[in-house]
Amino acid sequence: MSILICGALSYDTIMVFNDKFKYHISQDHVQGEEEIDIYFMVPDLRRQFGGCAGNIAYNLNMLGADPLIMATVGADFNHYAEWLDKQNIKRDYIAIVEHSYTAQTFVTIDMDDNHITAFHPGAMNFSSTNQVWQAKEATIGIVCSESADAMMIHALQFVEAGIPFVFDPGQSIQLFDGDELLKFLEQAQWILLNRKEWQIVHQRTGLSAEQVAMRMQALIITQEAHGAVIYTQETRYNIPAARAKAINDPTGCGDAFCAGILYGLAKEVDWETTGRIAALMGAIKVEHHGTQNHNFTLDLFKARFKKNFGYALII
Repeated sequence: MSILICGALSYDTIMVFNDKFKYHISQDHVQGEEEIDIYFMVPDLRRQFGGCAGNIAYNLNMLGADPLIMATVGADFNHYAEWLDKQNIKRDYIAIVEHSYTAQTFVTIDMDDNHITAFHPGAMNFSSTNQVWQAKEATIGIVCSESADAMMIHALQFVEAGIPFVFDPGQSIQLFDGDELLKFLEQAQWILLNRKEWQIVHQRTGLSAEQVAMRMQALIITQEAHGAVIYTQETRYNIPAARAKAINDPTGCGDAFCAGILYGLAKEVDWETTGRIAALMGAIKVEHHGTQNHNFTLDLFKARFKKNFGYALII
């Protein structure tokens, strides 16, 4: 059960500002009437491994799947590489671009949970050079957030290789117009979106959820604390949320949910159970800070599944 993940690997630096941006950014700053020169002291900082490809692979690995990451990284990748090796996650299709940095995200969060984010794509800009056909062992795949060119190229390569795939664009959804999104809908077997991303697809293509579902095997829309809705050609499934023990950090919950969907698809599990596996993955992730700091055994996962949903998970 090899799952090819075409997407980004990144270092994420999270800084917490123990105040509120609104006390330091005036209306004159916003209107451009005053020079912006603002200094933030951030006593809390954490640097973590991230990127959709790394996050999805991390979650799939805990479920016992065989994730294959296809990404481009920079000369500073050694620390991340050691982490992947420690997790026994393969690096066969990760290419190093020597003259670049690995993609990096810098996020400052204030006490109102506002975010100021800076993203440096670095080696991700070269991700279109990766070739899906190289991963001959892959039986299912995913195109998630990377450069726009790479996402379109990898989608076409999945089609040419005869490998069914999920389209999970994340924030990269903003990069595509209506015609480009329609092309992805023709190529992918499944599409995974959150509510905001779905609104963009709906507005730019003019299609309803039911119309999208008729073009592919399933449209999956996450509803945050309200679970998810899965539209297929035959029916609609309302997936309940799983109970989280604490709400500590929603970052990466979408990737954890995605891993659950991919796992269910690879195992050919029914949609109601697949959706619940994904929901529980998201709940476990939200209990922990960072995108790759949660952990569980398969036995513990099955026990929580039964407690949440009232029936045993047979996988």
